[in-house]
Formats: sequence, C-alpha cells, structure tokens
Amino acid sequence: MAPPTKDAALAVATGGAAVIAAGTICWRVERGALEVLIIHRPRYDDWSWPKGKLDPGETTPECAVRETFEEVGLKVRLGIPLPTIRYAVNSGDKTVFYWAARIERATPVPDGSEVDGVRWVSPEEARTLMSNPTDVVPLDALVEAHRARSLQTWPLIVVRHAKAKPRSSWSRAEGERPLAATGRRQATAVSRLLQAWTPERVVSSPWVRCVQTISPYVNQRSAKLKLVDALTERDATRKPARTRAAIERLLDKRRPVAICTHRPVLPLVLSVLRGHMPDHLHELLPVEDPHLAPGEAMICQVSSANQGRIVSMEQFRAYDD
Repeated sequence: MAPPTKDAALAVATGGAAVIAAGTICWRVERGALEVLIIHRPRYDDWSWPKGKLDPGETTPECAVRETFEEVGLKVRLGIPLPTIRYAVNSGDKTVFYWAARIERATPVPDGSEVDGVRWVSPEEARTLMSNPTDVVPLDALVEAHRARSLQTWPLIVVRHAKAKPRSSWSRAEGERPLAATGRRQATAVSRLLQAWTPERVVSSPWVRCVQTISPYVNQRSAKLKLVDALTERDATRKPARTRAAIERLLDKRRPVAICTHRPVLPLVLSVLRGHMPDHLHELLPVEDPHLAPGEAMICQVSSANQGRIVSMEQFRAYDD
C-alpha cells in the first residue's frame, strides 16, 4: 500500500479540522529559572503563543518557524514537539501544532500589527495570563521536559533520498543513478523542511541521488557536507558494522546533523537509533519496508544533558507529486 500523501496524513492527524496552525513556545533560562515568551494580540486582546495558519503546500514545522519569525522577529530552531491542541472556532475545529524553541541572545520584536506586545514570564505567570485554557497543555509539557532535563536538545535528522530514476531504466553504475524530475522537486522541498531545524552539518552517502537530494539545503545554508561510504547500499550490505558505527559517531559528536541515505540502509540506521530511545518511543519507529518514503525525513531530538539519549521522534514528508 502506498503511503498517504502529506495532505491526507495531515487530515488524519488533525481529525479533518477546518483550521490547521502551528507555532512555538519560545523558552530560555534566566538566572537559573525557566522563562517562556508570551505575545499579546490586539485583535483579540489576549495573551497567547506565536502561531499561525499554514500557507498552501507548507508543512507544520515550516509554518511554526515562519510564523514565529513574522510575529516576533525570532529565527528559531525547533526543539521537541509539544502536545497538539484542538478547540472550536467560528469556522469549525482548529488544530494547532507546537514545538519548543530555545532562544539565546536574541530579542523578540513584535510585528506591531498582529502582535503589539511580548513578555518573558515564568511558566506560573504564563498560566494565569493565557486567554485560551488549552494553551496551558503544551506549556505543562514543556515544564515537565525541563524538569526531566529533556528540554535542551539537538536534532539528528535521517533523510531518505528523493525519488530516483528507476533501476530498470539505468544501465550505468548504480552509484551514478540520479534523481528523477519528481525527485529534484522533492529535493527543493526537503531543503525547505530542513530549515526548521537548520543542521549545520550534512552527512551523506556519496552516491549521486543522495548528494542531489541534500545539495539544495547545503548550498542554501552553506552547511558542511561530508560524504561517507558506509552510508551507501553497497557498504551497508558488505560491512553493516561500519554503517552502525558511523551513526554512533554522529550521536557522540552532539551537534545538529542531517543524514541522507538509501532505503536498504534504513534498517541499520533505525537499529542504532532504537538503542538510544526509551521504550515508549520504540513504537514510533517505522518498522515496515520502505520505512521512509522518498524525500521523507525522521527527526530525532537528542538530549544535551543525557548524552546520546533520544527524547522525541517525528516524521515529515516535504513533498508529494
């Protein structure tokens, strides 16, 4: 069975909500105390979190980052996902996806129209000021993650290369098989998706279809690119221990990174990640071949306090042709 399209999957996740939005809870630690950023919206005269509706063709992580920048001028890197909230609005049900976003040495600036005021407050004060009672749900999860030392994280992202030309129509070396036209469009969408986590490094199989998949992001962000033979189909089949070791090394480095590899290599990658996850995350791992669709990404947030411990996992498809 083919995987659902992005729109179909989103419809299932939101229960067919009439309005879909995304945002962030920006946080910092000031003098040893956790603080969160709340915004005032003059249109509603309320206090809330930075958020907004999806643009056409946009994923929820992209929306959360864009809306945060538009409303309060902060360029954020998404952290752990927070609980999704649902509530009724005039047009029907509304679903809002939230992520934590750590802020360091940056000053929020309200846009002046949708947002006319911002405040850094304690979680306790935020609870008293929130106009929508459901806004407290993601806040409580953020506070609990802070207590568990799981709030400060870095992203490790696994990307399956975008759609390539069929093997049956390719007569040259397998490592030279390029992306199809759909795959090239997917690669552009993958670049947009990765902006939500802005990994400074990309580690990829050197085979052409993987390099082509992550090149738009590497070129746009001037990210460091490292090509690793252990991530190719050939080396993963012949020397699987080397593939596992390559993933373990990336976890040891504790720096944001995206990994681009092939469908047959994914079981090895997932087996390493599984060993770094608590039991409750195991059920989120894709267990059936092909594990990820072409151009799909799996985002693991790794704790900065507990070395190598993965505290959240998400999957996103950046583009459907």
